[in-house]
Amino acid sequence: MTDNNSNSECDGNCKGCASATSCNDSQKAASGMQQKVEMNVKNVILVLSGKGGVGKSTVAVNLAMALSNKGYKTGIADADIHGPNIPKMLGIEDEKLNSYDGKHIEPVMLTGKLGVVSMAFLLPDKSSPIIWRGSMKNTAIRQFLEDVNWGDLDYLVVDLPPGTGDEALSIAQLAPNIAGAVIVTTPQEVAILDSTKSVKFIEKLGLKVLGIIENMSGLICPHCGDTIDIFGIGGGKKAADELSVPYLGRIPIDPDMRKAGDEGKPFIMRRDGTEQNKETWKHVDEVMENILLQINN
Repeated sequence: MTDNNSNSECDGNCKGCASATSCNDSQKAASGMQQKVEMNVKNVILVLSGKGGVGKSTVAVNLAMALSNKGYKTGIADADIHGPNIPKMLGIEDEKLNSYDGKHIEPVMLTGKLGVVSMAFLLPDKSSPIIWRGSMKNTAIRQFLEDVNWGDLDYLVVDLPPGTGDEALSIAQLAPNIAGAVIVTTPQEVAILDSTKSVKFIEKLGLKVLGIIENMSGLICPHCGDTIDIFGIGGGKKAADELSVPYLGRIPIDPDMRKAGDEGKPFIMRRDGTEQNKETWKHVDEVMENILLQINN
């Protein structure tokens, strides 16, 4: 299969084709694979991790906010169906999704440049669990892409659940113009092992790995300024080197980062001038810039 809508080189074996996720050939539907949805987005950025608790959603929120602050029309799709935390981290968890014509959904607009869609907006209350099998999750993800009135987007950031399951595969098959995937890990070996699986998952789908971010990488002591290696430092860089993928940088542990998420005020909006804040911002700026460099590379 080819990725230019031409079947001149297609043998019909879509499931064994490395280009299948980027292709929209008419034979693809016959093979049982999903065709791309139609939406006006220039770049889709996937944010995923091999395991939970590594700060993946924090990275996704701050990346989307950073892009919108730069003037880009940005959307963030919370594809973590069972654990939709994006609205909480943006301070909009009491909002609801609305339809303007009975079919299309209006995203919740955080600013004029940033729209959000999440299962959290559809729950009757914050503690309600989503008890769905794969087919229902796939339908919801398709609706988040196809039935949301995103308008013309420069970037759509997709926050995926941990692992390489239904949601990640659905997005990879359905979303158009995928610029690549950002893999978030922490420095310890068990997290690195799982993030390695995420890298190989993206590569098997024929998509670009934008790089690995090493999150929670050392704690900067607010008293002496020294770095305390709580989870270690350097595991993400080592994994990136071994897998021959870009290393996007590290983000240290910062209590303000946790506080920002809990209060619904992304860290990307905070600059307080303290030494710890300056040090964290140095790393955050580097990571965000490196992501954009890889997209445009």
